[in-house]
Amino acid sequence: MLAVSAGFIILGCAFFGRLPKNVTVNGVEVGGKTRTEAAQLIRGDIISGLKEKRLTVTGGKNDYTFAYPEIYFKDNVQKLLKGVTKSGEYFAEVSFYLNGIDEIMQSICKNESTSLVEPFAIFNTEGEAFTYVEGNDGVYADEKKLAEDIRASLSGGFDEVSLSFKKVARKKSLLTVKYDTRIISSFTTFFDGANADRRHNIALAAQKINGTVIENGQSFSFNGVVGPRTGERGFRTAKIIENGKFVQGVGGGVCQVSTTLFNAALLAGCTMTEFHAHSLAVGYVPPSFDAMVSGDYYDLKFKNNTGHKLYIRATTKQNSVSFFIYGRGDGAQYDFSSVVTGNIAAPVEKTSDSSLIADGKDGVISEGYLTVTRNGVKTTKLFRHDKYAPVKRVELDAPEEEPPEQAQ
Repeated sequence: MLAVSAGFIILGCAFFGRLPKNVTVNGVEVGGKTRTEAAQLIRGDIISGLKEKRLTVTGGKNDYTFAYPEIYFKDNVQKLLKGVTKSGEYFAEVSFYLNGIDEIMQSICKNESTSLVEPFAIFNTEGEAFTYVEGNDGVYADEKKLAEDIRASLSGGFDEVSLSFKKVARKKSLLTVKYDTRIISSFTTFFDGANADRRHNIALAAQKINGTVIENGQSFSFNGVVGPRTGERGFRTAKIIENGKFVQGVGGGVCQVSTTLFNAALLAGCTMTEFHAHSLAVGYVPPSFDAMVSGDYYDLKFKNNTGHKLYIRATTKQNSVSFFIYGRGDGAQYDFSSVVTGNIAAPVEKTSDSSLIADGKDGVISEGYLTVTRNGVKTTKLFRHDKYAPVKRVELDAPEEEPPEQAQ
């Protein structure tokens, strides 16, 4: 009896660990199988069918195809099998998903999208002042809709998914960009092209400024941009004004660059915040048109208050230096005029040495006037008042004449 009872217990345990006969799940016969064996058979069948499927996403540039194992699935097979107690046809829930769908969608959308590029200008330091680029409208793949369509396809018949796009138009035109980069002022001064060292210094200082861009509200410092005028930085010795005299010094000619820029910036509508007259009048601009720089204590500074970005171009030729300022400007026209209000007689010194003879030059008292024309209304105001020292004249001291002899 004990042996028979033990046999029935063993038989019952074996029967209890297996599914009833004539059980199918999703069309797969699993009757009499253990639940583990059944789950393996059912999932093997799902995978077998999945290997035959393809998910295709059609874009504007490329097509993207995904298959097993990028596409995988979730099911409730284990839970279903635990509840099977009698023969019958059962159906497990199976849902498909794309592994790494977020990263895949981001990659597809990035690849298929065309970023919006507004028209813009490239500022050149040589040749044409600007190179213009038209830009393009933006075309962006709809990532949110792509996710919805992929999930819908995987839940249904793996239908092809077509990317949807959103277009974003450019906000400004190339015509506007060109208007923002038109020439609004220029100024040129001339020098002796045969003076190689002075010409070199002028070209070097102008080159350091060439290509400068000044944002609206930003200030410009000549000393800050050009830097120290030293031999180590490539500047040569040429004539400068020092203590009311023309002498040789490193960087001679740089003041002509600052003066030329001063006038161009003033005519562009910039606000002058620091400028200095030379102690002696210079020959390349009228009185009260100059802007002397020296060391790091005399600077030329101005601020861009035009409301728009400004671009500075500098060119140097054999005997001239020019500045061109581009931008939109503030809508006004600027003019600058010089008025000589007085002269300071040059002192005269006598010498018996003919090699010391010098012409000298009278000093000048002058005023600079700025005229602003805005909306047809012209306003003129005194902008600066300057006094330039005279240069001493040295004349030959003629010997006194002896009285003529009288005849006896």
